Amino acid sequence: MATFLYKLGRFAFRRRRFVALIWVALLAVAGVGAATASSPAADSFSVPGTESQKTFDLLGERFPGTKADGATARVVFKAPDGQQVTAPAQKQAVEKVVGELKASSPQVASVSDPYLAKGVAKSGTIAYAQVTYKVSGFELKDDARDALKEAAQHGRDAGLTVEIGGNALQAMPETGATEVIGIVISAVVLVITFGALIAAGLPLLTALIGVGIGVSSITALGSVLDLSSTTSTLAMMIGLAVGIDYALFIVSRYRSELAEGREREEAAGRAVGTAGSAVVFAGLTVVIALVGLSVVNIPMLTKMGIAAAGTVVIAVLVALTLIPALLGFAGKRVLSRKARKGAVAASEAEGGKPNMGTRWARFVLRRPVAVLLAGVVGLGIIAVPASSLEMGLPDDGAQPTSTTQRKAYDLLSDGFGPGFNGPLMLVVDGQGSKDPKAAAAGVAATVSKLDGVAAVTPPTFNQTGDTALLNVVPKSKPSSTETEDLVHEIRGKAGDAARDADARALVTGTTAMNIDVSEKLNDALLPYLALVVGLAFLLLMVVFRSVLVPLKAALGFLLSVVAALGAVVAVFQWGWLADLFGVEQTGPVMSMMPIFMVGVVFGLAMDYEVFLVTRMREAFVHGERPGQAVVTGFRHGARVVTAAAVIMISVFAGFIGSSESMIKMIGFGLAVAVFFDAFVVRMAIVPAVLALLGRAAWWLPKWLQRALPNVDVEGEQLQKHLAPEPAEERPELAKV
Repeated sequence: MATFLYKLGRFAFRRRRFVALIWVALLAVAGVGAATASSPAADSFSVPGTESQKTFDLLGERFPGTKADGATARVVFKAPDGQQVTAPAQKQAVEKVVGELKASSPQVASVSDPYLAKGVAKSGTIAYAQVTYKVSGFELKDDARDALKEAAQHGRDAGLTVEIGGNALQAMPETGATEVIGIVISAVVLVITFGALIAAGLPLLTALIGVGIGVSSITALGSVLDLSSTTSTLAMMIGLAVGIDYALFIVSRYRSELAEGREREEAAGRAVGTAGSAVVFAGLTVVIALVGLSVVNIPMLTKMGIAAAGTVVIAVLVALTLIPALLGFAGKRVLSRKARKGAVAASEAEGGKPNMGTRWARFVLRRPVAVLLAGVVGLGIIAVPASSLEMGLPDDGAQPTSTTQRKAYDLLSDGFGPGFNGPLMLVVDGQGSKDPKAAAAGVAATVSKLDGVAAVTPPTFNQTGDTALLNVVPKSKPSSTETEDLVHEIRGKAGDAARDADARALVTGTTAMNIDVSEKLNDALLPYLALVVGLAFLLLMVVFRSVLVPLKAALGFLLSVVAALGAVVAVFQWGWLADLFGVEQTGPVMSMMPIFMVGVVFGLAMDYEVFLVTRMREAFVHGERPGQAVVTGFRHGARVVTAAAVIMISVFAGFIGSSESMIKMIGFGLAVAVFFDAFVVRMAIVPAVLALLGRAAWWLPKWLQRALPNVDVEGEQLQKHLAPEPAEERPELAKV
């Protein structure tokens, strides 16, 4: 592989105008496709195989014309202090708002009157109107949302406190500002790392080109492949991350080759042949992690993973071809001013003053046991809170206290009880029953006797009279473990009561769907881990031709992820340092967080592992002692791995400032996970373990040596290919 990539790098360098033109053309085609493509289908969230999804589908069949997962809004009214919403003046103001809501948009299906639908609290100070829409929250038009807000404002103008809850106001969080912040920080780090603006600009330019092609392609194919608007978010984040990383390593290797006195074309070929091999396999580990998300069997998550994996493939191809082409245009301006004048930086020259990476590696080699224990014990302590991990999906109770959704949530809790914010939909399918009404009544009676139930509404039947819909209000808040236990209890007790009447009872609703999604993600976590880590272990065994190095890489990754989950639990569930990170409401950790963290961080962690350890393997194969090879790997790789990690941490940390608790949690979790993995596992634990193992680290059974393909990541075959052939001894000509 190294020989092939060496030739590819030299070809791209020589034919740089042709290569650059191809990538610009691809970007233009993708951009035109995105601009002319029809609007993508509305985002849909389905979870095949769960009871909630089956019930949604059943409701669509039995109650035609209704949309079980349609958007909803609860407009909550509170009378001024000392007054009640039942007073004539307040009632008139409420009814005026209700009238406006009914006429606000053609997407409105119905609006309940608080005074007719028992929507007034016993205290008489709080009331609510339920607004249901014909479409899902993702399909709701902006003018419908604006009309909802205007109606609420008119109520406020009349002297009422009016707040809006529900998913009708849900909108995709804006991430543009944080992406810009990440790019700016990346630019600063790259300039510090390389000391040259051209060298710093190349990784940013190529990463943006790769992301542009990837995201534009996703947009262009959105309606054809039914890709949601959220798909491009993950693709952009991962594509930007790996695009900068891969270009960073190839540019760094190119500078090292130039510093050793090689011609520019030869340096480009060697950089792509060596660092490019690591890029290919690092990219494969990321692709495995992202495509592996399909084992969860949530269609939206599967499409997000595959689309992001496609963007990673583009990033790899850009790094292998466009980077050497642009290096050809840049000339020696990729070097710092001193290097261009002949004063090669000491860190890039053999025999110069040891750089920070060299000094750190030598320190670890002197005290491997102490460093290993400090790293493992430290991460182990941080991981302890993960044993108390509780998972769920956030509701309006997790919103910042300044938002109208959170204020509506709190008002409803005060007036009607915490469970009123997460009612359950109970469907009784009586198609096989002789008396569907009696079956529904029996189920309602059974459920109303359960301890955790606050209220059960009377059954509402469809036109054929064979299916009933009941609303169950729990006593506990939607995201609590008590509500989760209640859902399981209802499914058990109501199911038994329905079966006795030859019917069946099914539970759905937003709260039940959240619980089902959480359980599905929990069940998929271990298979996903086994698949991703197992495949990556085999891949790394091929790369490093070792058993212990890939094993150490996988165990180190698991340690850093568990430690990161422990930090997430401590901050977002227990509330430690909550004020520092702007966490206003503690609660369960988002159920998608562990599997999402595993997928994203695993790919980035293996990037750092491949880039750092490949250089060690290369030095070892070329004759250096194991300890000396570790130092060589750090001398050449520590600086760029550190830069790559700092860039990623900065990008992810930018999301901590988001007002959305889910985005804040993702940003924090990914930032600390990359920090732990890059600086504790890869920079401390890895060299300590390699120092203790010595030559055994690179041991591979002979039968495995024969079975595994030799992909020559360390460039051993490339060195033989480039070595000058020995001159043949020529016989002396006899004098005649």
